[in-house]
Amino acid sequence: MTTRYAHRSCMLLLVALAACDGTSSGPRPVLSAQPAGTNARLQAVSVVNAHVAWASGVDGTWVRTLDGGRTWQSAVVPDADSLQFRDVQAVSPDTAYLLSAGTGDQSRVYRTTDGGATWSLQFVNAVPEAFYDCFAFWDSAHGIAFSDAVDGSFVALRTEDGIAWTAIPEESLPPAQPGEGGFAASGTCVVTQGDSTIWIGTGNASVARVLRSDDRGRTWTSADSPIVAGEAAGITSVAFRDALHGVVVGGDIGVPDATGNRVARTEDGGRSWVPGGEPPFPGAVYGAAYVPASGPPILVSVGPGGSAYSRDDGRTWSALDTLAYWGLGFAGPEAGWLVGPQGRITQVRFSR
Repeated sequence: MTTRYAHRSCMLLLVALAACDGTSSGPRPVLSAQPAGTNARLQAVSVVNAHVAWASGVDGTWVRTLDGGRTWQSAVVPDADSLQFRDVQAVSPDTAYLLSAGTGDQSRVYRTTDGGATWSLQFVNAVPEAFYDCFAFWDSAHGIAFSDAVDGSFVALRTEDGIAWTAIPEESLPPAQPGEGGFAASGTCVVTQGDSTIWIGTGNASVARVLRSDDRGRTWTSADSPIVAGEAAGITSVAFRDALHGVVVGGDIGVPDATGNRVARTEDGGRSWVPGGEPPFPGAVYGAAYVPASGPPILVSVGPGGSAYSRDDGRTWSALDTLAYWGLGFAGPEAGWLVGPQGRITQVRFSR
């Protein structure tokens, strides 16, 4: 059986199983593979609407669809083929930001306003020990980027015009645990909501924490989570469906078949966290996202071991696919995308 038809058969089987797993009362997932036009590993995806989405990956790669995924344009940012674009923020069909992750000047921010025809380099990290993991935006011109801690202090940037990026004062950020930072897994270790709220998930320390700010990073609080912690372990992704209900996911990045506490839930805006249910795939969870306008709310998670979905805020899970994925994003039940190794793009629709 060819890879193409094995993939299709696997997805059809999983859809059939979903109808028999006790979740048939809600929308059922329908998966379809889409050609990306690249073999680069894709790590993040940002969705504008059901027609427009951007994704990013290694080797300076970005891809874009304008027709709901029927076709994808792929390209490499000029003079950036050595960079790993671990995060992308899509604003419109023509405007998007890319964040490359790495130590020193490998961490950068680019922006295009002409659909990728040209890219402007907005920021180059000048701190040798800093490593930017992810960024998030409140709107097209206001955003925040987060780095691993340096010398016991977190490092973060803020833009207030979509052009210039300035450091958030060190004294404004909470003290870091030894070695603490984020994970540049799916571009979702930072999420924003409303006009000013931020949540950041951390790891690589004795406790995996969630940092929160309600004033665009000027002041912060932190809360411990039950996600497995330690070296190369912790929170990889944060997702909230409203101001109170959210999840963090993660695990032990270095252990492919690791289980343990990989999901935690909150019902008070991240002030406290309790363990969630374990996804049915092995290894760390790299990304999680809610499906907008889904009822009941649908939460999807992905990782190198597969993907799954939940209709009860991560208490229980159903298998979605067995292939490896790194990132995900949704416009709504009618369109979402999972991305991963070898240019993998899978569209997901939840239909009744």
